[in-house]
Amino acid sequence: MHRCPVSRRDSLRWFGAAATTLAASALPATLAFASAASGATADGNRLVVVLLRGALDGLAAVPAVGDPAWADLRGHADTAATLATPLILDGTFAMHPALGHLHHWYTEKNLLVVHATASAYRERSHFDAQQLLESGGDRPFAFQTGWLGRALQSSNQNAMAMTAAMPLALRGADAASTWTPERRGGHDRDLMARVAQMYSDDAALNTAFAQAMGQQDLAMGAENGAQGSAGFSQLARQAGVFLSAPKGPRVAWLEAGGWDTHTQQGPRLQRLLTALDEGLGALRAALGSHWGKTTVLVMTEFGRSARLNGTGGTDHGTGGVAFVAGGAVAGGRVQADWPGLAAANLLDGRDLRPTLDLRSLIAPALQRQFGLSSAQLQDQVFPGMTARPLQLWHS
Repeated sequence: MHRCPVSRRDSLRWFGAAATTLAASALPATLAFASAASGATADGNRLVVVLLRGALDGLAAVPAVGDPAWADLRGHADTAATLATPLILDGTFAMHPALGHLHHWYTEKNLLVVHATASAYRERSHFDAQQLLESGGDRPFAFQTGWLGRALQSSNQNAMAMTAAMPLALRGADAASTWTPERRGGHDRDLMARVAQMYSDDAALNTAFAQAMGQQDLAMGAENGAQGSAGFSQLARQAGVFLSAPKGPRVAWLEAGGWDTHTQQGPRLQRLLTALDEGLGALRAALGSHWGKTTVLVMTEFGRSARLNGTGGTDHGTGGVAFVAGGAVAGGRVQADWPGLAAANLLDGRDLRPTLDLRSLIAPALQRQFGLSSAQLQDQVFPGMTARPLQLWHS
């Protein structure tokens, strides 16, 4: 039998790959390796994107109580529930009482509320709407990669999705990982030390192994803090821990589901909005001093019907609300080209009419985070789209 000679270097590469796999097996199953961000600095900007899957009712989260048509449109039951403890924003808008942290951020001018906004989608399918919102096209399935992934691929930064599977928004990026708090046993430190010593003279393998072990240390610290819970608050807090680490990612993706409130919306939204508010508060607390350079963008795939249905819920709609938060955000105001809630002003006679494309919020956030030029933004991230200029941060 003919035997192919194997060089010592090839043997080291094979064993090194096996050892790296062993190190990876000690990581949470959903933590993928990403190349190091050579340009990321400890004091650089951070970006957090939160997607609320299921379609948040923007008129319940931020009711237009000053609109003349509000009371008749939503009825006394919804108005009373929403304004049990009024969180007034301005002469037209208030905030749901469950959003205490967000209202406080608004008062300290760290929160911008963006109302009557939506993607380019005008139908009412969750699946198609989420695909379009995450891909960044002007129609569903125009792109199979995501706007955040394409932006990352043009930079030297890393991203961490706090999800079990890579979200579409981050697809197309080599430097994107996922993380969820699964419990795994620790690795054998002595074995790892022996492996590291064995190919310490191989620069490529040594670098790859050191990166794998660094990811392991980061993950094990996360495991200790998450206490096995995958709740939004715990994931948001852990995202803040990752973003605060000197060699951690500079971009995080978070999701919260359950917003499809067709029935009994009042008590369901009370729970959902409370969890969202607590999670965002935990994120800010974990970010600490980095809050001043962090942008948090909260969005949903579409809004809900302007009128309540017969079961005390709302149906799939169009225009909704988004939030932009952070220490440098030019907040303390509601950004809205308000279309009004009179019957003649509703889209198709049933929905809040959108007056701002969500990509006009996303685009400047990407430019701030990645330093993209307008040409790069239009050519690589949002082909053919011209973003409306918005003042989102303090100059």
